Amino acid sequence: MTTDRHILSSNESSLRSNNHSLVRTTCRLLQDVIMQDFPAEIFLQRPKIVQNLLSLLKLSTGRDSASYLTLQAVSCLHQLCTNLRSRLSFHRDPSFYSAKQDVVSQNSSVSYSQETRGTQQSPENSSPRPSVIGRTGQRARGDGQDGDAASSSGSSSQGDNSRLPAQSPSDTAHLDLPEMENEDVLELQFQQLGLAQFCVAVLEHALPLFRTESLKVFLRVLELLSENILLLKDSVSEEVWVDDSIIGWELKEKLLSSLDSLGDTLFYHLNNSSSDQSEPILVNHRLAYIGTAIFTIRLLQTFVPVEKASEVLPESTGAALFHLSLDLPFSMAFQSIHESAAAYLEQLNSENYSVYKSATRAVHSIECTCTFLKEVKMEGKKNLLELLELADQAVGSLSYHQHLPLVKEITGLCSHIWKSAQASPILQAESQKGFLKLLSHPLLAVKVETYACSLNIVKECLGIHNVTKPVSSICHGVHFLLHARVLYEICTFGLQDPEEQVCSAAKDILVYLLQGQLMMTALTWNTFIDALYHVVPILQGYAGTEGTLGTCILQISETANETGEGILPRTARLRAALRLLFTKQQMVRAVAVKHLMWHLANEEGASTKRPVLEGGVLSTLSTLFVIDKPIDMNLDDTEKSYFKVESVTKVYTILTSETVDIVLRKSAAEQLAVIMQDTTMHAALKSLGVIEQLFSFISECVTNNGKSKDCLLLPCLSLLRKLVYADPLLRHSLAQQPSLLLMLLRASLIVKENKGNVTEAAALICLLLFDEVARMDVWIDNLPSCLVPPSPFSIPVTVVRRYNLPFHVMTHHLVSPYCTVLPPSSDPLTVKPAWDMLKCAWNRAWYNGIDLLLEQMMSHEMETEEFLDRLKLSPVESLMLKVTHVTTGLQNCLDTINSAVAHGTVSSVLTRMRFYLLSDKLSLKQGPDSSKSMLKTLEWRSALSRFLQVLPACTDDEKLLVDVVVFLNQFFKHQSETDSEDLQWILEVVLKQETKPLLNVLVRTESQVQSEAEEIQTVINQRLQKELTGFFNTVLHLLTSVTDRKCLILAGPFRTQLAAKLLGCLRVSDAPRFYGLPSLERTLRGMVHVTVLPGWSLHSPTQEPDSLCTKYLTGLLEVISSFYVEWGRNALSFMGKGVTKSAVLCLLQLSHEMIAQTKTEDWISSWSLAYDQNTDEQAATRLGLAWLIPLWFDRDPEVRFASLGIGSALTSVESGCIALAASCQNISGGLWGTVLNILLDQLECSMVRREAAFILQNLLVMPMPANIEEAKDFAWQSPCVHDEDSGLSLVGLPALQALLYHCQFFEHASQIVKTCYLGRHSFDLNYPRASITLTGNITEDFDDTMKHWRGPSSLSDHSQMSSSLSTSSTLVLPEDRAERQISAFSVSRVHAPDTPTNRLMAQGQSDTDTSSLSTEDSRTSGMPQDHCVIVTPPLLSAISGLLTNLLAVLPECTLSAINQYHILSSLTSLVDASLLERCFWELRSPSSTPGYREDIKAQVLSLLQYISCFSGLLQSCLIINHDIINQEEVLKPLLTNVFAILSTHLKDHFDAEVKSTLYHTWTDLFMLMATLLRKNSQLTFPYVSTALRKHWTSFTGTISACVQLSTTDCFLYTSALQFLSVFLSEEAKRQIQDSTQLSSVHNTGLTELLNESSGSQLCELILQSFERKSSEDVLKKVAASTLMSLLAVSSSAQMHALHAGLVDSCVEQMKHSHAQLNLDSLKPGKAAQRKKEESVTRELKMAMQILRNCLYRNDECKVAATDTRLVNIVHALWSWFLTDDVLMQAALQLLCVYTANCPTACGSLCWGNGGQSTSQRGPASNSLVHSIMKLASQKSPENSSIQQLSFALLSNLAISHDCKGVMQKSNFLQNFVTMSLSKPGSKTINPLVNLWLKLLLNMSFGEDGQQMILKIHGSLDLLTEMLQYKSRSSKPAALLILHNICFSPANKPKVLAHDKTVEVLSACLESNFPDIQAIGASALWALLHNFQKAKVTLKNPTIKRRVDEALTLAKKDSTRADEDPMISYKLKCLENLTQILNS
Repeated sequence: MTTDRHILSSNESSLRSNNHSLVRTTCRLLQDVIMQDFPAEIFLQRPKIVQNLLSLLKLSTGRDSASYLTLQAVSCLHQLCTNLRSRLSFHRDPSFYSAKQDVVSQNSSVSYSQETRGTQQSPENSSPRPSVIGRTGQRARGDGQDGDAASSSGSSSQGDNSRLPAQSPSDTAHLDLPEMENEDVLELQFQQLGLAQFCVAVLEHALPLFRTESLKVFLRVLELLSENILLLKDSVSEEVWVDDSIIGWELKEKLLSSLDSLGDTLFYHLNNSSSDQSEPILVNHRLAYIGTAIFTIRLLQTFVPVEKASEVLPESTGAALFHLSLDLPFSMAFQSIHESAAAYLEQLNSENYSVYKSATRAVHSIECTCTFLKEVKMEGKKNLLELLELADQAVGSLSYHQHLPLVKEITGLCSHIWKSAQASPILQAESQKGFLKLLSHPLLAVKVETYACSLNIVKECLGIHNVTKPVSSICHGVHFLLHARVLYEICTFGLQDPEEQVCSAAKDILVYLLQGQLMMTALTWNTFIDALYHVVPILQGYAGTEGTLGTCILQISETANETGEGILPRTARLRAALRLLFTKQQMVRAVAVKHLMWHLANEEGASTKRPVLEGGVLSTLSTLFVIDKPIDMNLDDTEKSYFKVESVTKVYTILTSETVDIVLRKSAAEQLAVIMQDTTMHAALKSLGVIEQLFSFISECVTNNGKSKDCLLLPCLSLLRKLVYADPLLRHSLAQQPSLLLMLLRASLIVKENKGNVTEAAALICLLLFDEVARMDVWIDNLPSCLVPPSPFSIPVTVVRRYNLPFHVMTHHLVSPYCTVLPPSSDPLTVKPAWDMLKCAWNRAWYNGIDLLLEQMMSHEMETEEFLDRLKLSPVESLMLKVTHVTTGLQNCLDTINSAVAHGTVSSVLTRMRFYLLSDKLSLKQGPDSSKSMLKTLEWRSALSRFLQVLPACTDDEKLLVDVVVFLNQFFKHQSETDSEDLQWILEVVLKQETKPLLNVLVRTESQVQSEAEEIQTVINQRLQKELTGFFNTVLHLLTSVTDRKCLILAGPFRTQLAAKLLGCLRVSDAPRFYGLPSLERTLRGMVHVTVLPGWSLHSPTQEPDSLCTKYLTGLLEVISSFYVEWGRNALSFMGKGVTKSAVLCLLQLSHEMIAQTKTEDWISSWSLAYDQNTDEQAATRLGLAWLIPLWFDRDPEVRFASLGIGSALTSVESGCIALAASCQNISGGLWGTVLNILLDQLECSMVRREAAFILQNLLVMPMPANIEEAKDFAWQSPCVHDEDSGLSLVGLPALQALLYHCQFFEHASQIVKTCYLGRHSFDLNYPRASITLTGNITEDFDDTMKHWRGPSSLSDHSQMSSSLSTSSTLVLPEDRAERQISAFSVSRVHAPDTPTNRLMAQGQSDTDTSSLSTEDSRTSGMPQDHCVIVTPPLLSAISGLLTNLLAVLPECTLSAINQYHILSSLTSLVDASLLERCFWELRSPSSTPGYREDIKAQVLSLLQYISCFSGLLQSCLIINHDIINQEEVLKPLLTNVFAILSTHLKDHFDAEVKSTLYHTWTDLFMLMATLLRKNSQLTFPYVSTALRKHWTSFTGTISACVQLSTTDCFLYTSALQFLSVFLSEEAKRQIQDSTQLSSVHNTGLTELLNESSGSQLCELILQSFERKSSEDVLKKVAASTLMSLLAVSSSAQMHALHAGLVDSCVEQMKHSHAQLNLDSLKPGKAAQRKKEESVTRELKMAMQILRNCLYRNDECKVAATDTRLVNIVHALWSWFLTDDVLMQAALQLLCVYTANCPTACGSLCWGNGGQSTSQRGPASNSLVHSIMKLASQKSPENSSIQQLSFALLSNLAISHDCKGVMQKSNFLQNFVTMSLSKPGSKTINPLVNLWLKLLLNMSFGEDGQQMILKIHGSLDLLTEMLQYKSRSSKPAALLILHNICFSPANKPKVLAHDKTVEVLSACLESNFPDIQAIGASALWALLHNFQKAKVTLKNPTIKRRVDEALTLAKKDSTRADEDPMISYKLKCLENLTQILNS
């Protein structure tokens, strides 16, 4: 402890030194040694070093030395952040969680050396571990550079200590706590930093360094902060903003200050990126801006929720985010970061966000513009609808880019679309919409261009140059103008536009159209007239007697006197002429009068109408409607009316009454005119027919005799005007009536003639004449008229301006309805930074993407582009774009490297390239858009290769090589996946050079005395070696997962050569005591990486693997001896701990390599370590492996794990077990006791306990004596137990059993299982925490702060100071509270995987929130409650393996204990398929980060390995006792999870390790399931079937995957198919059982599935695999077995096999085997020949068995077999079958299946050629049936399988008439009566009897067969005799034969004549068996039926009595007739029998 404090204090003081050289040295020492050895949290607990490092960041960067010191401090802080993350991950690893709270724990430095305490203690208590050997002296500084401390006081005690008796590990558990020396406890507690405080302090001090022009400095700081932000993410939560604690306030202030600083930094770099500076400086500022922006967003994402941004972020940050969101190059390069920036901006400033959204829309519009311009010019067929959509979007940005060619293209496109008569209405409508936007565009230049383009098209189509051409479709090009909306726009707004160019173009367009009839086709002209009609009212406003347009407009209303025709129809011309009367020009009105005269003159009945059109009347006509005082047209439209309908009706009645005086009628008309001011009365009056009545009045007035009613004319006109005004529909209908218009004109003249006011008449006519345009506003909106309510009369403003209207009316369309809004002059998009965004977007879109744009920049061809100068990029903007675009930036870097002539240039470029890689990591950018992926597309390897191929010749070369190696390390490190081509390249670079410069650089020696220049060179050389070693470690790590074949080939030599070089580095010094710790630790870490994969020693061209491994072992043991054994007290200091850990890990991997590669039998002896070089050989031998034992009790769990791993590796061989046991003889408990204590230590971490379990597993493999007597013959005398009290000693198995029970092993094992923790991490980073006191015992001042992260804290004490709710703290718990804190964490099984954690919720949780700390399914019962125990699946895997081995050596004892403690059920409950599935899902998730994926992967692997080990244990249990499985506790949950795991579908993105482990697990599970079915199928099969049915579809997919892996994983293939075979075999048994029963008891539905498509799919899969395997392949037999089982249960599989030609192929195989056997028989005597014959025999048997199952119960397959002449080949092979019983059995089985229920097949056996022939009239005499009968007739051993099969086959053949004939003719049936029988009454019967009875029974089913039986002399007597035997096995068959014979009328007399037979049949009625009674009654009934003689014979009292008694009993049983059909049948037979006998 004192040493450590001295080291820390001396380094802290050195950092404060004014000597820059000392500070540099100290920083390097911190990085390379101290921070590697000391736990990272110590630097937070004693933060002075951190504070000094932070102060170094404030040094001025103006001086080189100060700048270098700053970078050194940055590197130290970066190293510390990395170490803190590593420590956090370590403590979150459940496998290394240790509940040990003693002061010598793995992270504590509280232990002092006893010399420094000043107190004298005995040597026995001076060490915290069993110091078998060691010295007590300590190094003064611990940096490895002070030489050997031989002169210290420790050396004098060396001899004494070496002779100390060894202690038991348990003896060191009770140590007195050392006292603290001269330290203020409270001060230390207040000084220490929390993790969050540290992170924020680093952030605060490092951010000012962002404001630099040096990219190297910026990159180093960014690397630091990118590591720091990950810690910040784990230590600060989003709740920091609502935290009111002192720490919370402090953090908030610093975070806000940091965010404000980041905003200012962004502006600093942004402003300097556009200033007039050199290109390198501009590039550096741009990259710094990008890096700062990415870091800012990632920082915000870490602890600032988007919804809180407006409350939290400072103004400068918001402004910076606004500029960042408008940075288009940045958004293209870092899309996700940009999106986040926009999200924060939305919350921060709605105005700026609105600008951003507007700019985004403008950018989209610009892209549409350029896309449209590109596509519209493309040749070929175009998608017009897409073009129109693009055009519509493009119009929005016209005001910005003002690219007028867009207008021309859109106009041309519209013309093109409208030109076609078949154009889609949708296309026309969309094109018109865009064209109208252009016509009405507020930007004058756009409008002018649109009109000009339109005019050009009109001229082109209707110009005078077309006059010589025949009228053609060329004029169709103007159709896009010939629409009312377009003409309305031109007439209404174009003609009156103040811009002369627009106005003139509009006039010219209209003139061309009005005068172009001769140039147009009829279709075009008619289209124009139809469109013109709607705009004539507006167009006539421009009529005039001067000017071409005016005169053309006047011609519209003109009528030719000769023809009466005109441009428009008659009604339209009349309306046009009348409309001209309202113009303001007198000359136009005069022309209008002329045009009206034709209509008045040609009016119907003109001569009967007045006034007479004479001079005076005509002279007033032109001024008739010139009104001085226009009237107001508004009506009262209020809903409430003051008039009543009844009153209005009365007034209307007066008006219409002919009897009422005209004066009253006039008064009534005037009253109605007043009433009509109220629109609510209109409906009532119109319903009375007022309209028609008014027309009648007016019509009468204009007739010659209507003068009397002139007084009614004026009020009627007023009344009609109001009705027309309020009713648009009425107005529209009246407007189209020419007679009405002329009548109103005459009425107006009469009113004028009578000196009346014509205003009402003029207003009425005006309403009708302007009806078209009055409806335009509704019509333009394109809404159905039914949806538009009646609205007041409204006309365009232009009408009011151009006409002299008689009324005041509402107006509309002051501006065009299609006009878009022009951005204001202060539009923010026209100024920076938005304009820069639009400019960049325009250039990107113009050049069709950023890549082509950059190509143009490179070729300097941008000056000639035809767009606005203000849209062109400036040189600075172009440079910024190139730098931001990653691919271009990287290409520029590579180009610079290739052309560089100076080291500095390359170095700076490499810094830029590293920045691109770092920006990917920081922005979480992966995939094809990442910098690495882009770099792979470039020639980067060739650019860097030249720096890697030669040894550096000078210091500058070394510096440059450092930069190259750092870049390569970053390139290979920060990617989840690395392209194998890159690895291949770097391996070739390292290996292919003869000099191998990269490897040789590692072993450069250093001189001890150095000048200043040499010292600098040494520093650089050390840096190069450090970076190169780190790079090689990265490459080695990547090689662990590479699968590329060439990489694997190169990896071997690389690892071996690197291993040799590292060994050279280890041997540079003369003695281990002179090792420099920096280089030593670096070398050992490299050795750990190089030895991690097996086979690393195999590829040396100069030395054997044995030699290299031995040298490695020697060197590593020297290191262990120097740094651990000799320095026994070094456990009290952290210095050198890195060396120890690396050396032990390397030794662990070396042990496995030596086991695999060494050829020396006695290699274990080389692991022995001598105490001292001067000791004699005998002493060295005596020490052996004792050096290993203290390492088992090191405070570092990783050291304990690795050292125990060495033990487990060494004990894997017999000599290792012996050596290790010998080395532990002096330790209490010996090897067995020591390892058992470690295994059962609940405070120990799981990984350490697991290795202890492995050692025990290995020890159990050693042969052990069963008693002391046997022990005399065993070299292995372990374990040995001696009872000192009784003097009893046990050796071997008894000792082992005693030891297990003494330490309560099985009870502990049960407890271990029950406390298993399945979670991914030992604690989450987002759990609530309890408050932690600020005061406490400082005895834990050096204890690991991270231990408080291991579990939720205990409840908060309100009396203590509250802490931060949002930050982690490293404040130390008092001892008692620490115990309570750990005990509060009740470990339980986790049913769901841990969610990804992104925050560390720290202490300060209120006691009201503690409910969240409770866990479900707690498994800590029975455990000490003051400790938290975590047992992980890897430990359970080892426990399962240990139990499996114990079952092998102590089966009864172990099995009994497993049952007693319910270990199997506990283990089964941990098999959780749902947990695995969730892990797989997370592993497949693309959003998972690489680190998080590694955690998931580790969890998946551990769970799968546990399942494998558990399945092995369960298999062993089943083999010993198959009844051990309890179906409720074990079987059901196990099967559910097993088949869910077996149904897991793998994806391509699972790496090889996960797949391999899962495949191994599948293999073990398949084997377990097969064993389960084999051992106890009766119990397990129903449950297996049910579970499999639920997963059948996915399970078949798994089987398919296993079959496809047959070449790579034969074990998986075999186990999968074996299970499937066993399962299908059991299913076949169940089907047979179900077929013999009336109902299926265990039907799981699998039969239906197998008979559907899945059966055929499985058959196809297995059949393909079977056919691909060679006959020598053992897997072919496995596939054949499965195929047989499948064919036996699946009809669909049989059909697939049939269609696939399996029947044919099997028969062909039989033929081939026959030929091969015949050929081989000619070469007898050779052993090889016999072996070949055996192979042919196996194939023949396999073919017959497969064919047998293919034919099973399948008629179609049997037909196919018949077609292949199967019987022929069997007959041909018969002689071979006779020589081989196995083949004969297979052949007979095949024939049995073939002939079952298949008469055709049966008949084929009777013919000599296997089938009937037309040339043969009967069966052959040498047919297969004869051979079978001969085989059946042979005497054979009792119950011979061949004889049974022969009779079974003959029984099948007995259904065939031909076969029965053969049997009879061959006298085979006579053998029945000649066989020997047992004595009557005997309980046993000759087995041959049953075979004959089955045969005869089948024959008896046919009448011919019955005759054949009766013809056998003595057959009836023999059958009757058989019925008298006591054995019931033959009685039913014989009785059935007699029963069948009784049914034939020809047989009845013979039976009746046989008295014994009748007696036996009647005696059956008294049988106790219902079936015998039923058969007997049925036979008697058949005998009596229609046979009178039988009635006479059988009517005797005895038979009648028996029948009556049987009937009585049957009636009593009739209640069960429904249950048993046999009872009802028996009753029916007896009733009929009684009736016959009584008749």
